[in-house]
Amino acid sequence: MTAVDRSRRRARRLTWLLRITVGGTLALLAWGAIIEPQRLVERDHVLALQQWPASCDGLRVDVVADTHTGSPYNKLDNLDRLVERLLASDADAVLLGGDYVILSVFLGRYIPAGDIAARLRPLTARKPVYAVLGNHDWWKDGEAVSRAFASAGVTMIDNRALPLAFGGCEFWLAGIGDLMEGDPDVAGAFATIDDADAPVLVLTHEPDTLPRIPLRTALTIAGHTHGGQMDPWPFRSQPSPFVRMSHRLKWHVRDDAGRDLFVTPGIGTSILPMRIGVPPEISRLTLRSAAVVEATTDQAAPPPQRKAGPPARAESVPAG
Repeated sequence: MTAVDRSRRRARRLTWLLRITVGGTLALLAWGAIIEPQRLVERDHVLALQQWPASCDGLRVDVVADTHTGSPYNKLDNLDRLVERLLASDADAVLLGGDYVILSVFLGRYIPAGDIAARLRPLTARKPVYAVLGNHDWWKDGEAVSRAFASAGVTMIDNRALPLAFGGCEFWLAGIGDLMEGDPDVAGAFATIDDADAPVLVLTHEPDTLPRIPLRTALTIAGHTHGGQMDPWPFRSQPSPFVRMSHRLKWHVRDDAGRDLFVTPGIGTSILPMRIGVPPEISRLTLRSAAVVEATTDQAAPPPQRKAGPPARAESVPAG
């Protein structure tokens, strides 16, 4: 083979390599921009929590955040699909972690909070729904967003705590305002919890609120990060370490002080209309008592069997 032939062979190989690289990149971009944002996964997460009592072992809640209705492939019809999935779930309650509207995203359009809230009425008629606001909601008049959601039957809990009961499970749900725009008042919310031994769940938007949360809290639930929207390593060990100001946090996270955090990857997109390795997710949490789990011979033993029928309606229990 002559030097000219070898040169031509190398050129052909480089040409094919370039074609494969360009084709693979275009396919990945098409997946991230068109296909993955239209998916909707329902992912089960079982969390064993140190501060969660045996009386609440097995409580199930659906967590959704960052719906950003109005982002590409995520208009009101997709919100209807989300509501249908939540209605079909056997979870006891639904927790909404903020950012329901969209400030800005390429190829997206703003949809008023009133239009979004109206689509939640079938859900609030069947299940208790609790929510806090996110930074995008405050940028689009947070008070108006809160009023719209409340008028649709959503219980807004920014900077306040409520005593709840599901059957024999009694606990407090504390909502903390968004760290960026919502004037978070952790002390004010916890001041209403007059039982020092009562279990507490916290709902907030921004994961960076975690270091401010009292150690007595069983679990803090947040959104905001979208799981990074593009994650080349979609699967990771759980719980992963807490990192401040990280936009890649998702799922079960724990800080150095032992605080447990759950970050849901969200539904919509912001800034870039893409998701790769982080599909839109309804996070279905089963909250286990670590004491109960540790007491069982089989650590993987399932929580108590749920009875057939719709989830129990939440009841407020008197404080004190």
